[in-house]
Amino acid sequence: MTVIEWLFNAQLHLGDQSLLWRELIGNLFGLASALGGMRRKVWAWPVGIAGNILLFTVFMGSIFHSAQHVNLLGQAGRQVMFIAVSIYGWHQWKSRTSGAEAQIVPRWASRKERLLLIVALVGGTAILTPAFRALGSYEPVWADAWIFMGSLLATYGMAKGWTEFWLIWVAVDIVGVPLLFSAGYYATGLMYVFYGVFTLAGFFVWLRVSRQRERMLNAADHSASTPVN
Repeated sequence: MTVIEWLFNAQLHLGDQSLLWRELIGNLFGLASALGGMRRKVWAWPVGIAGNILLFTVFMGSIFHSAQHVNLLGQAGRQVMFIAVSIYGWHQWKSRTSGAEAQIVPRWASRKERLLLIVALVGGTAILTPAFRALGSYEPVWADAWIFMGSLLATYGMAKGWTEFWLIWVAVDIVGVPLLFSAGYYATGLMYVFYGVFTLAGFFVWLRVSRQRERMLNAADHSASTPVN
């Protein structure tokens, strides 16, 4: 066995359970990416992509010989989706960057944008569920489809600077935790629990920034409308 093969298959043993180090490291990359996103740092995108590549190999268990030997096609597919959307988000933030921080000002999505998010989440889940089931994804398949669509929309919302993207992540975590535990992906399941708390914190950080922006805009409008004596 080569060093690369050993690193690829290395496992952490916890009692009678074991998990791949690449599952743990991939999730830590994801956590670092979320932290960077909360602080609007451009490096959040490439760090997240690195974690996506690792986790793709984990969730295609029967191909890459993960400890669980279970394919979560929605989970694996969303890593590919993450990479594609993250490249878009990376470009969007990098084009509006001063130093290491993207000049993305958090804002609420419009009513039309919120409606489209809801329709896409519910409709996409309904469409993908039978497709994932036909491909042999782990039950309950609707949960896998929900996680896939929610992750897609949350990542897109982050690229656009919508404050709601944090709440979509909360909805993903609520469904994702029991699914991952039932499939034996304990490291990722535990990380989802932590993500749930972290995404709520991120939401309030972006909410505070968006409110500060609204107050500044209102103050500027008031100053502009005040007649000069």
